[in-house]
Amino acid sequence: MTSTTRESLVETEAAPYIVYVSTFPPRKCGIATFTADLTRATGQMFGQSARFRIVAMNTSSVIRHHYDRQVIFQIDQDNLDHYAEAAEKLNAMDKVKLVVVQHEFGIFGGRYGLNIIGFLDALNKPKVVNFHTVLPDPAEELRDVVCSLAASSDGVSVMTYRSKKILTQDYSIPSRKVHIIPHGIPDGPYTSSRPAKASLGFSDRTVLSTFGLLSRGKGLEYVIEALPGVANRYTDFTYLIIGATHPDTLREEGESYRNSLIRRIDELGLHDHVKFFNRYLPANELMQFLKATDIYVSTSLDPDQAVSGTLSYALGTGRPVISTAFAQAREDVTSDVGLLVDFRSPEAFTDAILRLLADEAWRTSLGKNAYFKTRNRTWPNIAVKYSKLFAECAPELSAIVERKRFPKVKLDHLIRLTDRFGIIRFADLSRPDVSSGYTLDDNARALMVVVNYLDRQASGATGGLVVHRGKLLELAETYLSFIEFVSKPDGWFDNVVSADRTIDSRSERAGSHEETTARALYALGLMSTARRVPKNLRDRASAILWDKLAEALVLESPRAVAWYIKALCILAEKGGEAGGVNLEQSLRAQCDWLVRCYEKTHAPDWEWYEEYLTYSNGVMPEALLRCYRVTGKDMYLKVGKATLDFLVHKEFRGGTYVPVGQNGWHRQGTERSDFDQKPEEATAMVHALQACHFASGDQQYATLMRRVFNWFLGDNILDETLYDRSTGGCYDGVGKKNANLNQGAEATISYLLARLMF
Repeated sequence: MTSTTRESLVETEAAPYIVYVSTFPPRKCGIATFTADLTRATGQMFGQSARFRIVAMNTSSVIRHHYDRQVIFQIDQDNLDHYAEAAEKLNAMDKVKLVVVQHEFGIFGGRYGLNIIGFLDALNKPKVVNFHTVLPDPAEELRDVVCSLAASSDGVSVMTYRSKKILTQDYSIPSRKVHIIPHGIPDGPYTSSRPAKASLGFSDRTVLSTFGLLSRGKGLEYVIEALPGVANRYTDFTYLIIGATHPDTLREEGESYRNSLIRRIDELGLHDHVKFFNRYLPANELMQFLKATDIYVSTSLDPDQAVSGTLSYALGTGRPVISTAFAQAREDVTSDVGLLVDFRSPEAFTDAILRLLADEAWRTSLGKNAYFKTRNRTWPNIAVKYSKLFAECAPELSAIVERKRFPKVKLDHLIRLTDRFGIIRFADLSRPDVSSGYTLDDNARALMVVVNYLDRQASGATGGLVVHRGKLLELAETYLSFIEFVSKPDGWFDNVVSADRTIDSRSERAGSHEETTARALYALGLMSTARRVPKNLRDRASAILWDKLAEALVLESPRAVAWYIKALCILAEKGGEAGGVNLEQSLRAQCDWLVRCYEKTHAPDWEWYEEYLTYSNGVMPEALLRCYRVTGKDMYLKVGKATLDFLVHKEFRGGTYVPVGQNGWHRQGTERSDFDQKPEEATAMVHALQACHFASGDQQYATLMRRVFNWFLGDNILDETLYDRSTGGCYDGVGKKNANLNQGAEATISYLLARLMF
């Protein structure tokens, strides 16, 4: 028997390979599910720039699985020849740049999985070992195996702080070599249990659940013994035990464990309260059961269990947890997300369940806390963390990691935030907060998104986008009508409109009307010259624009002037009318004013228009660079490029984009703020870098443009994705310790305006 290979597949694909040695579906195993989720997440992030392939571990030559095309070799765990053959073939494949071993002692042959060591020793590729189990106080033989695995690898990853501490203290593995990357969880919006319970037929029940492959170490008998004490007080609860029996258990003892649980349920008269779902559920069904859960019960009997995917998923779904005090639970199940109980103690389970059932508000609070605390563990975030580890261990992958696959443009959240009046200002997580009202700033930007999107549809560059043209025009009509609503006869616009659709002048920032007005003019200019927009809408936009331009508004804010310049450039570039305004003369006057701001303020260490960097900084160099393309005046190119280079210097750190934070900003001669970074700033930088690339022809600006956009996708100081693929929304910003998880209009629109530049 030899290991299986698909060499034709290997030889025809040009992209480099990252190869996982692991169990893999359809094998029913937690490591297999983990590897499938991780390859899916990293594949989504890398796109076509890298391929993920599997060396699948089998229990024996007798038990085979029908694998998909990702599996290029198979190893029977006790067959040493298979390990040697797989190592030899991987060594011969130039495309293989990294090999990642998903390590669990039970999936490799030999005592403590000793067989994998020979494979790693024979492999001449960069290697990473991800330890799913880390045991404290090891016997000498176990210690030798783990130390050999670590010594053979270029990097080691674990999923908890405790696991790293054990490896460094009990196994003397250098701390710098051990990276903590938590277990991944599905991403998705927070929901209450009610909708999912209704779909599963449990609307009138309080649902407790445990899921995962059944075996005697699961400890379910202690929960069952606890339930009579619960049933004496509450009659409307159901405990769901979800999952098939573990294949090894099934092979060794059949369904004896499950049958013993069923007998005990009958003896205790709990048949109305406990339900088994004896299936290995696909991810979508499993998530539906988790969403229907009111209390998740984690029951492991192993105090040294390093990680539980089931516990991670429950916390990530936003469910309060009752858990035995095994290793990961002691780290993750803090008092603000759930309760820890003693092992093998039905009384402890009874007490914990009763406490949570007695206080629905507390349960909800615990679940929301769990959801918030785990957002940095969603699979896209975990993919970012692994990609950085991969690049560190295999430097050839560094350039590939930078070339992330950009998500398809998704307008779902923009549409969700928009009602018949306009786009709603704020959101509570992903749910529109209608009470927050509306702003012209958001509606003008939203109009820019729709017009740019229509342009992409016209050019066929939508990348599979399927928003119906009728819906797009409906949105355009809504945003344009909002602009008309806040237009003032003196040439300016109001900005803030309350939820009751009355003007709220009290919420206006001092001087903000200048920038708000100029931004609206740019949106109107964009719409009035958009050939994909029906003539009646273009004419309405043009009418407002001509009226405002005829007022010859006096602007004293550099950002307002920059937006005004952009509006005039649109008209000049696309041949739009400007109501009798001399476009070139007006453009030169506004640009000359912006240049004078620069000349007044700049110094050898401060190439800028003001004495501080605040928000949306890139709009000023962008305006001069765009005007250079219209007028050909070299001074605009010189100043625009110099100030953009200065901004790049200030906002890049070690190749990572770090926009100035709004919690203090950056005044000349002082330290800059790093926190409360906003998507608006990243978007302004993307637009400025593109303008410089077009004006100068210098490719470095296009490269930097992609790096800035990667800020949304996890290349930031938190290593967290800000774009939510599940909703199409963008988080409101980057704080010191975590992202602001609300997905308001400004953030989501800023993301879309940046994404539509590629």
